[in-house]
Amino acid sequence: MSDNKPTQKLEADLRMLGLNFMAEHYNQSAAKAARDTITHADYLASLAEGELGQRRDRATIRRIKSARFPVVKTVDQFSWSWPKKINRMAVQNLFRLQFLDDHANIILLGTVGIGKTHLATALGYTACLAGKSVLFATAIDTINTLAAAQAASKLKIELKKYLSPQVLILDELGYLPIDKHGADLLFQVISQRYERGSTIITSNKAFKNWPEIFNNDSTLTSALLDRLLHHAETQVIEGKSYRMKDLIEA
Repeated sequence: MSDNKPTQKLEADLRMLGLNFMAEHYNQSAAKAARDTITHADYLASLAEGELGQRRDRATIRRIKSARFPVVKTVDQFSWSWPKKINRMAVQNLFRLQFLDDHANIILLGTVGIGKTHLATALGYTACLAGKSVLFATAIDTINTLAAAQAASKLKIELKKYLSPQVLILDELGYLPIDKHGADLLFQVISQRYERGSTIITSNKAFKNWPEIFNNDSTLTSALLDRLLHHAETQVIEGKSYRMKDLIEA
């Protein structure tokens, strides 16, 4: 038993330092290093690389969980052949994530069920893998959450949750009407994120119809679009709902 004390202490010390990968693999790696005559430096470098890799994986998992995606979607799962009209090259280019460096916004417009939410979620998921913080929320849920926070005198705290992420996905803007109070709250989110972070919005309405979303307040709508579209790329997707695919094909 005495021969095991040094290694037991080493393992305990590594775990105390939070180096769990090293604690789990140092012994196996040491045996391999001795067998393959690997230098001490290379042995240590291999363990350090494994530790960093494990931490990156855990951080990625935390980011994906914090993003609150309703369902994780990837661009590889998207059915490019279904939409009647989509600029595939332009959309795929978004996944290079250059718009994040520019703090630019992405607007995905199209009818219900055409794949806007899928693409928005896939962009957010790709951003998570790239080490970016992401939050997914529907426009209505965002407004309701902020309204409740304002009623409880906690608006500033709650607002920060929507301003802090490097990527905010606001889904389904325009699916339900928004009253003046809700429009003002959403305007705060978009205006305060202006040139500070990227916002991805999906909507079933063309820009000319956006005043209908915001209680027919053309002044507020113009101010919102001015900030939103100053640094933005808009992609219009046309076609029938993918959720009706089986019925249509039948």
